[in-house]
Amino acid sequence: MLDRLVFIVYNSGTMKDDLNFLRLWDMYSPLLTATQREITDLYFNYDLSLGEIAEQKGVSRQSVSDCLGKCRRQLEKYEEKLGFLQTLTDLSREYSAYMTEVTRFIKEQDSPKSRALKEKLDAVHKEFGVEIIETE
Repeated sequence: MLDRLVFIVYNSGTMKDDLNFLRLWDMYSPLLTATQREITDLYFNYDLSLGEIAEQKGVSRQSVSDCLGKCRRQLEKYEEKLGFLQTLTDLSREYSAYMTEVTRFIKEQDSPKSRALKEKLDAVHKEFGVEIIETE
């Protein structure tokens, strides 16, 4: 039981931090140096260990670890100053709320115009790759 509890606590914190880092990396990685981008890409996207990256780059594991830590701090500073990721998150939430309201309205109306509107919205969602999850 104890091993399972330790795994859950360790895993949830690490995964949350890694997910946040990847969202920041997706947004701000062009602002990193080429070497920083490569090391973070190998670590997070290709799932290589510190040792594997160190061997590939011809550096120590400690330098890879230091690079990852520095990149994390840099990306967090970029977000703190620029706030692009927070803005996108806020817009996504607003969009979701509006679409929920519009979908409810369309279902309540059940007229030719509301069906045409639903078809247009579905086409826009398909074009932009928006996945719609129907809930009751």
